[in-house]
Amino acid sequence: MFLPVLLLCCGLLGYLLGSIPTGYWVGWTFGGVDIREQGSGSTGATNVLRTVGKGPALIVLIVDVGKGIAAVWLAQGFVGWVTDPSFITWQPWMGVLGGLSAVIGHSRSVWLNFKGGKSVATSLGILGAMAWPVALSTLGVWLLGVGLSRIVSLSSVAAAIAAPLLMLAFDQPLAYVLFALAGGLYVVGTHRRNIERLLAGTEPRIGQKLVENPEG
Repeated sequence: MFLPVLLLCCGLLGYLLGSIPTGYWVGWTFGGVDIREQGSGSTGATNVLRTVGKGPALIVLIVDVGKGIAAVWLAQGFVGWVTDPSFITWQPWMGVLGGLSAVIGHSRSVWLNFKGGKSVATSLGILGAMAWPVALSTLGVWLLGVGLSRIVSLSSVAAAIAAPLLMLAFDQPLAYVLFALAGGLYVVGTHRRNIERLLAGTEPRIGQKLVENPEG
């Protein structure tokens, strides 16, 4: 009966960390706006950048990355603190559970009526906690995409697709490969409206504002 309790604790911890509404708080503090009612409606750093400015967006980016790192490290550490040595092989899987829960928490925050951001920065933090070479390589894909297209959403989707391939290339544990696959698919799913705008040719580039304000 101990394992289900452990799983519940790691999942809940990851979700609560991920659900911290950084963008919402920063939007109110620095811009006096409800970021959910601006631009794309996302609470992520990109929408904060378009709406409030570079400094606040950087704060959101750093904190959201930190949420992902903390979710993995605390979940894995929790296994070591409260279990006997026989459970040590569960650490990668607990890290995955904490990470996936943080991704869901960020995009479906309990504090924001189960809405939030696209989970890109949080996912990057999770990758960094799991395997920093993969995280740096994924960041490289994102930066290359931004440099070539100046479209954040397109770069984020490309990075999400690249992540599981990079996990395989760097010979990471199966748990991490499966996380990168599941997390990547989830991140792509949160960008469905962006993908629709990309196909329609209306997705804004860096420096441009989004005219419409879709839900989600």
